[in-house]
Amino acid sequence: MKQKILFFIFLLFSTLLATSSEFKVKEEILKKIEKEFNLFAKKRVLALVKNMNEVRDGSDLEKLEKVNDFFNKVPYGKDVDIWGISDYWATRYEFIGKDKGDCEDYVIAKYFTLLELGVDSSKLFMSYVRSSKFDAAHMVLTYYETPKSIPLVLDNYNYKVLPATQRGDLTPIYSFDGKELFNAKQSRIGKLIPASTKQSRPWDELVITR
Repeated sequence: MKQKILFFIFLLFSTLLATSSEFKVKEEILKKIEKEFNLFAKKRVLALVKNMNEVRDGSDLEKLEKVNDFFNKVPYGKDVDIWGISDYWATRYEFIGKDKGDCEDYVIAKYFTLLELGVDSSKLFMSYVRSSKFDAAHMVLTYYETPKSIPLVLDNYNYKVLPATQRGDLTPIYSFDGKELFNAKQSRIGKLIPASTKQSRPWDELVITR
């Protein structure tokens, strides 16, 4: 009898732990998103949470593919059409709310979602590249399993997560990590700017908790 009671307590505790590890978003955030944007934006946030919970115990590769696929469903749009200015880096909150964005917006949304899923920040880099297919500057998210590994590329042009060696259409220019995000926002391609010009932005405004 005692063993059965102990087993029940263990089972209950395990269930509580499993439940507490699920991702969720605060109700006030959902209300704010619906009010500021629309019901569809709220549903997209809930879909994101669902996707994160489905892959939270998966491998890094599974997380990369799931997150890449989710955000690549968002239609591409130019900043001037969305925000009325030539260059605007949206937060993940804004990207989901507008349901449209350019390459930087995809990268930022994927980056913060993968961080919340437990992917080591030291493996993730935002990379400026040149796309020969579109003859244009472009940004992608790159993942290095080890510092010497060939990076995997998460891109809104090509929806498959592929090694950089299989992306002959992309020519790397430079990469930066999350700590350099604010610098890169104001830098021109191939040219970094003084640290004194950094700006602070709530890039992780939409935080998914567990």
